[in-house]
Amino acid sequence: MTLINLRLSIMREKITYLLLILGILLFSNSCGDDEVEDEVVPTEEEYSGTASVTRGLAVTITSNLYALGQRVAGLGTITASDGTVWTVPASVNYSDDSFPLAPDLHNPDGTQYATAAEALSAFISSDIIEVDASGEVITAYIFADNYFELYVNGVAVAKDAIPFTQFNSHIVKFKVSTPYTIAMKVVDWEENLGIGSESQATNYHPGDGGMIAVFKDANGSTIATTGSEWKAQTFYTSPIQDLTCPTETGTTRSTSNCSTEDATDGSNFYALHWEIPSDWTLASFDDSDWPSATTYTASELGMNNKPSYTNYLDIFDDNTDDAEFIWSTNVILDNEIIVRYTIE
Repeated sequence: MTLINLRLSIMREKITYLLLILGILLFSNSCGDDEVEDEVVPTEEEYSGTASVTRGLAVTITSNLYALGQRVAGLGTITASDGTVWTVPASVNYSDDSFPLAPDLHNPDGTQYATAAEALSAFISSDIIEVDASGEVITAYIFADNYFELYVNGVAVAKDAIPFTQFNSHIVKFKVSTPYTIAMKVVDWEENLGIGSESQATNYHPGDGGMIAVFKDANGSTIATTGSEWKAQTFYTSPIQDLTCPTETGTTRSTSNCSTEDATDGSNFYALHWEIPSDWTLASFDDSDWPSATTYTASELGMNNKPSYTNYLDIFDDNTDDAEFIWSTNVILDNEIIVRYTIE
């Protein structure tokens, strides 16, 4: 072998050795990245709360509850990791004809009264729901984003006419004796069933909720308005991107540490579900350890341009008896809540 060939052979060996070392380093770094990724992506086993956990999209069981809506108000079912089957966004009585439909205050697909006084004057007495035969007639004005079902002392009094959008509001009358308990299921609807999101700026936009109500006696005096003195508990929260972000303190179910950002693909996001007590509508139900309702302003919820609310500010935003928008602790991620209040 000539001296030149010997030198070339030595150089080839060195290059081969260096390439081998480089390959080992790249492989080690790649494995390390995978290990880090595995550590930061939470699994269902890492969730430490009391909820039943689901992941991904639900199976549609009802394509659309309301054909006139701007958005599709579907229903779906999804099975949790513990085997529990959940209805999303909520199990509702919208298709139950025996459950009273709330009369319109402002309904883009129905009647739109210019003022609350006009709606009150036009109210049909046969639409008054009797809870107590010897009771007083109470008038309620209700705006909910998106859907509500109202019970008084366990009696079904009214359900929202539009489950999703357009936005609407109602005037409701019921006859009852004091004391009595108002209990409402309120639902922020979703288009991506099972993961609490809508198709807006992106395909997976977590929309917000919010509801406001005013109750007046037979003399027209305000006897109750929604506010922090109400109780509010959440029973369906989604989308959850990170199962380590929800926390629970007592009965307070908080997702304040969870992301509320839009996503281009949220099809594998999680949801948290809690069973609603069977007696939640009754006056005898003990809600004393439930969290107080969280209050929000109309501007925070984007309600300042909704005629079904703004046309009746003399009711909802009265200077002396101002009602507040309420929800649970997270108005974006909490999609099904129960609110309660007792009038003595």
